[in-house]
Amino acid sequence: MIPLLAVNGPTASGKSGLAIDVALALIASGQPAEVVNADSMLVYRGMDIGTAKPTVEERRGVPHHLIDILDVTESATVADFQRRARRAFAEVRGRGAVPVVVGGSALYMRAILDHFDFPGTDPAVRARWEAELARVGPHALHALLARRSPEAARELEPGNGRRIVRALEVLDLAGDHRPTLPEWTYEVPGVLSHGLSLERAVMDERIDRRVDAMWADGLVEEVRTLADRGLREGFTASKALGYRQVLAFLDGETSEEEARAETARRTRRFARKQLSWLRRDHRITWHDAASGGLADRLAGVVLSASDPGVGE
Repeated sequence: MIPLLAVNGPTASGKSGLAIDVALALIASGQPAEVVNADSMLVYRGMDIGTAKPTVEERRGVPHHLIDILDVTESATVADFQRRARRAFAEVRGRGAVPVVVGGSALYMRAILDHFDFPGTDPAVRARWEAELARVGPHALHALLARRSPEAARELEPGNGRRIVRALEVLDLAGDHRPTLPEWTYEVPGVLSHGLSLERAVMDERIDRRVDAMWADGLVEEVRTLADRGLREGFTASKALGYRQVLAFLDGETSEEEARAETARRTRRFARKQLSWLRRDHRITWHDAASGGLADRLAGVVLSASDPGVGE
């Protein structure tokens, strides 16, 4: 069986570059490999600077999947991402290549790799809660959710209107909203899960540098261009870190410096939450993000697991 390598880690840990390095090390050894993106915001065309999307040059010839597949006016859902990712895994393996999946939140990784079913949806119920979100705002809607399901509310950021709407929709349809994730059971066969960790102070410093670089590289102009293409109407894309804050600046709700500081602050908080969730997964083998030779070591792990009978 051809293994699948999952590269986990918080924002700014260097996981995207590591995934490319591992793929290149595998290719150099004669084993084809391709990268499958698992970050929900890299799917959007034009959202490049604020997502730290690897450029074509940075991909160094390694095929990438699930990048630049949606317009900013379209909504990405976890269920849709699961279907797309699993189809990509099958296609990559069908070519005899190793899928190297890298990205985002623990939720997306688990939805892609694990036995993970989704509650049903109802467009009318969803539309009603979206209208209520537009009327009262996310914090008031979060307070309503807290009255109906304190456990669900505790798991959600008060400002995350999209997920609050989803929780209320599930409550209406199923009478219950279970914030806990399923058991740790892979649905996808042959998974080798590894993660990058780093000290909080180092992580925060990297995030601050990344946000400064995004501004220097033209994030504000990127958001201005995307706003002309309908970014504000995109229910998912417009909520992305950095993009939401720059939109607030362009709309005169805050200063540019406040938008930059808020982007860094929220990204630091998000990264800590990412790492906290990932640490709960006992199947991940952790590595110091600053350690040398990691790409070659992980390539070796993949090649060893490619032996007959391993991972089946």
